[in-house]
Amino acid sequence: MSTEPEVEERDIASQGTVVVSMTMLSRVSGFVRDILLSNFLGASDIADAFFVAFRIPNFFRRLFAEGAFNQAFVPVLSRYRERGHAELVRFAALIGGNLATVLVLFVGLGVLFSDALVVVFAPGFIDEPEKFAMTSEVVHITFTYLAFISLTAFAGAILNTFHRYAVPAFTPVLLNLSLIAAMLVGAALVDNMLLALAWGVFAAGVVQFLFQLPALARVDMLVAPRVGVQHEGVRRMGRLLVPALLAASVGQINALIDTILASTLISGSISWLYYSDRLLELPIGLVAVALGTVLLPNLSRLAETSDEQFAGTLDWGLRMGVVLAMPASLALYLLAVPLISTIFFHGEMTSLDVTMAALALQAFAVGVVALVLVKVLAPAFFAHQDTRTPLRYASVAVGVNVVGNLAMFSWFGHVGLALATSISGWVHLWLLFRGVRERGFYAATAGLRRMVVLSVLASIVMGVVLIALTPSDGYWLSIGNWQRVGWLATVVGIGLSAYSAMLFVCGVRPGELRHRV
Repeated sequence: MSTEPEVEERDIASQGTVVVSMTMLSRVSGFVRDILLSNFLGASDIADAFFVAFRIPNFFRRLFAEGAFNQAFVPVLSRYRERGHAELVRFAALIGGNLATVLVLFVGLGVLFSDALVVVFAPGFIDEPEKFAMTSEVVHITFTYLAFISLTAFAGAILNTFHRYAVPAFTPVLLNLSLIAAMLVGAALVDNMLLALAWGVFAAGVVQFLFQLPALARVDMLVAPRVGVQHEGVRRMGRLLVPALLAASVGQINALIDTILASTLISGSISWLYYSDRLLELPIGLVAVALGTVLLPNLSRLAETSDEQFAGTLDWGLRMGVVLAMPASLALYLLAVPLISTIFFHGEMTSLDVTMAALALQAFAVGVVALVLVKVLAPAFFAHQDTRTPLRYASVAVGVNVVGNLAMFSWFGHVGLALATSISGWVHLWLLFRGVRERGFYAATAGLRRMVVLSVLASIVMGVVLIALTPSDGYWLSIGNWQRVGWLATVVGIGLSAYSAMLFVCGVRPGELRHRV
């Protein structure tokens, strides 16, 4: 039995730093993975087939395992932890057993009806029989990844509740390493790179799950799964789970809609969106996911103990989100071509692909601040076991995205799809902010308003510096890759220094960004 003492006061900023550090390793390895993908696949039909086949299990993973399931599970798990270890173990064993049962059935159906999944996720492939067949064949393999990665998310939620953030945050690195190995082995030993990548995805799921088990054992939570629905905690989770499904997963639903419509556009559109989305995921992963990960278990505890600390912790999350997301948004917009060309302009990737992916990245960049702050505000509702209110807001956001997509994709192609996602994010943020104020969870503080103003001023200074230092788009496409790396590192480094210096001049000190709960 775990003998870990309960620490009453924790530095939540330090918790976030652990998640950010591990997530940075994941993003760096992810960029290496994507560099190799762009080199071997470019924006070809094979690339489109793999990205769709990989998106399908990831959609369900984020929708169920890391979305609705996590948001419903962590608050209830936190309550059972307060009741003693025996009650906690019993509850976790039942949830784990029920989850595994559902996964076996769902994954089996997904493999059996892989053609139907491709029709739903990429209806445009129907008119391209060869691409459709390739995608369906790969889905047979990649969909099994869903079972293992969902159990991985289940284990990670338990570890996060115990404030053991490092292992869950590091785990995605193993996916990237597995795919890198698959590409290298595929290039050297097999002719079918697509199948090599598919088996790499499957192997990653197994490795990620096994990697969690020793950490679970160290907190005495490696327990035998049980099946049952009569337990009070299981029923409570069931009531929370259904409305959380949409509420926690609006981003994935928007991405699905983007993929469906992109499949009807010219070949390469899905790949352009994929490459731009990978860069969008850098600030989302480093900032939004890190903040959301540490906020949910802490807010779940504070929801029962202190309204004042709850509001203060949420205020800290918003201030951190603003100060980190605002420069990221501007940098992604101004440096779209330098970033895309430096990371992906290799092998099969063409200059046209760089230009088209960069345009999508600029459209995504418009919504970065909103997408980050949504991840901060949503846990305020989940911590109070309120999943119905975020459901209403998420439904409106999805509706805005659908209308925006249909209105713009015929005129602007894949760029219109990306812009609709950003607009949807801002609507979602406005609804959530209004909701936390109306529910009495939080009211905007002078500290938040000050941080918004100072972050805008610092971003303007950074933007002027970036524009002055950045060569033309044509120059980036004409020089060698190592020159691009050097130029980009210099520009980004000076730009971030200008941003930080301006904040310091305006009176912002590191101590303001620390928070204890």
